[in-house]
Amino acid sequence: MNKVIGAETTAKVETQIQGKLIAYWSVTLLLAVSITLSGIGQLMRIGGNVELVTSIGYPLYITTILGNWKILGVIAIIVPRFPRLKEWAHAGLFFLMTGAALSHALADDFGDYGFHFILPLSYAALNIASWALRPESRKL
Repeated sequence: MNKVIGAETTAKVETQIQGKLIAYWSVTLLLAVSITLSGIGQLMRIGGNVELVTSIGYPLYITTILGNWKILGVIAIIVPRFPRLKEWAHAGLFFLMTGAALSHALADDFGDYGFHFILPLSYAALNIASWALRPESRKL
C-alpha cells in the first residue's frame, strides 16, 4: 500500500511541476510576443507610437531607446541560462511598464477607457507572473 501512495504522490508532484512549466511558458510567450510587437512598433514609429509619446511631452527619440530595451529584454528572458540577466530583464520590463503607466497618469492621458494606463500595467502583471512561475533552472 505504501508503494501505491508513494507512486500517487510522485505523480501529483510531477503533474504540478509540469502544470507550472506550461503556465510559465504560456505567460512568458504571451509577454514576449506583446513586448516584442510593442518594441517593433516603437522602433518603426507605427501604430500611433509617435502621438502616444509626444502627447505626454517626451521627445520622439525615446521610441528608439524604449524599442531597443524592449527587444533586448525579451531576448534576455527567452534565451536559456543567464539567470542574473533574466532577473535584470524582468526588473527592467517592470520599471518600463509601470513607468509608462505613471507617465500617462501624470500627463492626464489615460486614453479611451484608460487604455494608456491599463495596457502597460497588464504587461507588468504578465511580467510578474512570468518571473514568479519561472522554473528552478532560470532562478539565481
